[in-house]
Amino acid sequence: MLIRFDSKAGTITMFGDVAINLLRMMGQSGSVPGAILAKDIPPALERLRQSVSGERDPAAKPKADEDGEPKVGLRQRAFPLIELLERAAKQNADVIWECETRTAL
Repeated sequence: MLIRFDSKAGTITMFGDVAINLLRMMGQSGSVPGAILAKDIPPALERLRQSVSGERDPAAKPKADEDGEPKVGLRQRAFPLIELLERAAKQNADVIWECETRTAL
C-alpha cells in the first residue's frame, strides 16, 4: 500500500507502513484517509522531528542488509514529509493523506 500526502505546498507518496508510523509520531491516529489543519502542523512537525532525531545520523555510513544493500533509516524516510509539512506551515496550507490508487497503463 502507498499513501499520498497532498497539499497546496506539494505532494509526496510513501510506503504505507512508514507513513502510518510517521503519522503516529506526529500525534495523529494513523488512520487513512486523514488530514491535518494548517494551524496544527507546527506542533505535529515538532513532534515528528523529535521522534526521528534519535535515529542514526544519515551522513554516517549505513549498514547493509542481508543482500548487501544499504538500509534506509526512518530519519531518511521522514525527510520528504518533514519538508512538505514545513512548506505547508509557511503557506498556511492543510495537508491530507489517502491511499494511492494508480491504474495500470
